Amino acid sequence: MLYWNSRSIPELNELNFRDRMSVLRKATDQLPTPKKLVLNLLKLLVLIPLFLAIARSGSFVEAIAWCGLLLLIYPLVTRPVTFALTKPLLRQARYQFEQQKSRE
Repeated sequence: MLYWNSRSIPELNELNFRDRMSVLRKATDQLPTPKKLVLNLLKLLVLIPLFLAIARSGSFVEAIAWCGLLLLIYPLVTRPVTFALTKPLLRQARYQFEQQKSRE
């Protein structure tokens, strides 16, 4: 199942935004190198063509339109993939986050 929002992920549903992002960051940091590589390559595949389109745009209005498209497409593509790749690690990352939070 693809998740578009971190609130809809069952492992994170009781946390506030800041805590959800902390757990996601921990889970992303724990990703094995091949999965991190796939995620970063996907991000580049989204960014490079749109940045080239911005650089080659003939007018300021066209460049702004490409920037708007970039702002829409980038999170729509990368967030669900990030959530899918980190889903198996979220339970452990949340446990570590709660342990660290209880020590503070």
